[in-house]
Parts: sequence; C-alpha cells; structure tokens
Amino acid sequence: MKNYLKILSIDEYSITPKYLQLSNAIIRAIESGDIVKDDMLPSINDLSFALDTSRNTIERVYKELKDKGIVSSVPGKGFFISNTDFQKPLKIFLLFNKLSAHKKIIYDAFVETIGENATIDFYIYNNDFYFFKKIITESFQSDYAKYIIIPHFLDNETKAHEIINTIPKDKLILLDNLVPGVGGKFAAIYENFASDVYEALLKLLDKLTKYHTLKLIFPGKTYHSKEILKGFLNFCRQYAFDYGVVDSLANEVIQQDTVYISLTEDDLVELIKKIIAADLKVAKDVGVISYNETSLKEIILDGITTISTNFKLMGSKTAEFALSNCHDHFAVPFNVTLRSSL
Repeated sequence: MKNYLKILSIDEYSITPKYLQLSNAIIRAIESGDIVKDDMLPSINDLSFALDTSRNTIERVYKELKDKGIVSSVPGKGFFISNTDFQKPLKIFLLFNKLSAHKKIIYDAFVETIGENATIDFYIYNNDFYFFKKIITESFQSDYAKYIIIPHFLDNETKAHEIINTIPKDKLILLDNLVPGVGGKFAAIYENFASDVYEALLKLLDKLTKYHTLKLIFPGKTYHSKEILKGFLNFCRQYAFDYGVVDSLANEVIQQDTVYISLTEDDLVELIKKIIAADLKVAKDVGVISYNETSLKEIILDGITTISTNFKLMGSKTAEFALSNCHDHFAVPFNVTLRSSL
C-alpha cells in the first residue's frame, strides 16, 4: 500500500476544515499521478490514527469523495479510487486579514459562486505582516492556480507590495484593497476608500447639515485604510464642517450637535454606551454612522445609518474573475443606507 502520510497532511494554520484539506489533497494526488485508479485507500481507523484526527473527519473525507464519484467502497474490503477522469477543480489560495461578519459575507458569496469548480485552502493572518509573509512564502510549495488576498496590516504596510510581487501576476487577485507598488497585470476587486467615503457623506449632506461637527473614530493602531481618513477630511473641508478625528473613545466626552462615524463594531458599542450614559438622544442630540453594513445594524437603536461596500457582490465577482481568468480591476459600488440614527 502507498505511504499516504507522504501525500496527506493537515495544515493547522489553515481555516479550511480538516476534511476538506484531506479530500483536496487526495484530488491533487490524483492530478499529479501519485494516486491512480483502483488504488486502495487506508481504512478509516488507520488514517484516523496516522493523522491523529477523529474518525468522523476521515468518514467525511471519504463521503465527500464518494459524492463526487471519485471513491467507491466495497463491504469487507474498504475504499478505493474508482474514477480519475473528472473535471479538475481550480486550486485556490484564499488569504483574509481577519474574520468578521462582513468578511463572512464575502467568503459565503465567493464559495456559493465558485461552487464545485475549485478546491480552496483558506488562511487568516490577523493583520500581521510577518505571518502574512510566512503563509505566502510557504504557499509556493503548492501549485495554486489563483492567489486571492485581502491585504490589510497593522504595521509594515509599506512592505506589503514586496511580498505580493513575488506572486505570479496572472494568478493574483487582490481583494478589497489596492496595494501601491504592486506591478504587472493582475486582477483586483477593490474599494476606492477615499472617494467612496466622500461620496457617501455627500449623499447624506441634507441630514448632516443639522449638526455642527463631524467626528471620525479612527483608532490609533488600525488596519483600516488611511484613504478613509482622507475622504472624510476632504468632505469636511469642502462643506465647512467642524471636524475631529478620535483615536480612542476612552477619554472622549460625547458632545451635542455632533455626528460620530464609527469604523469598528467594538467602537460602535462603546459609542452607544457613552451616548446613553450622557443621557443624549440619537438623531436629536447626536448622530451615528457606522462603517460596513451588517444585519444587526437594522435593529440597533431602531436602525443605524451605514456606509458600506457591497460585500456579497465583492465575493461573487471575485469568484467570477477566478473562473474566467479575468485580469481587470473592478471597483465595488459603495452603498448608503439611511436609518433613524441621523
């Protein structure tokens, strides 16, 4: 019997479920010729023990492959490769900066659109540049057809293009953020942060004019693009609003006749607590705008006004680009949802 431990392994860094990692590895081994038709696979018990993982995981691997018509089972004998003549799926490297409600919308839309046409290795680097570098460098050991990357960092962002430029451009899709310095012809589905924020606030101008001051809560250490700050400042100066940039709400005294724009969910919660503690009324004494739409914002405070990109479209469009081998740049539309918080 083949030494399957040379073929199959589990990457603990990957967010991809273990059963998918293993079923994808078997498919790739068929593609490379390391596994051929009629090869017998290890028993569920043997593979579970060898990989130090649960029986349920291995059972799900074999079920996944049986459902695809790749593996068959013979009672009393075991599992074997019954079909190697199948459409080979794209092998995709998917790298997100973090997990969040809106990142899940992107991921779900991507997976739904890509369907059975790809196997996905999914990683998270938590906005850490050096972890980002490590994951990408190690990924070159595998032959990925596409590298789909959301590049946002807490530090060393000016070095990001150096790592991204090591990826073949015909395989690269930048998602959400266009990184300066990335050369060549590559695909991108991105937000145009500065103009998006400016145009969103412009659409809300009638509501904003009843307030005196606009304040953007822009954390001192954040992965958010500084282009957001640029768009905010341009709008305030163009339309003669008093303005402020708050790097932390800890010592902020909530002021009347002010609109607060929150980028993060944590800051939004803290802001609401402070408004309530100050006995101020939302949409009367203060206004609230939240960056990035989520379903909860339809409910909180009878609805919070949001400015947000279309995350579902971002995910589905990325899948379309990957499948069609498109190398265009697509700016995702930015939406304003006016609710009772202004």
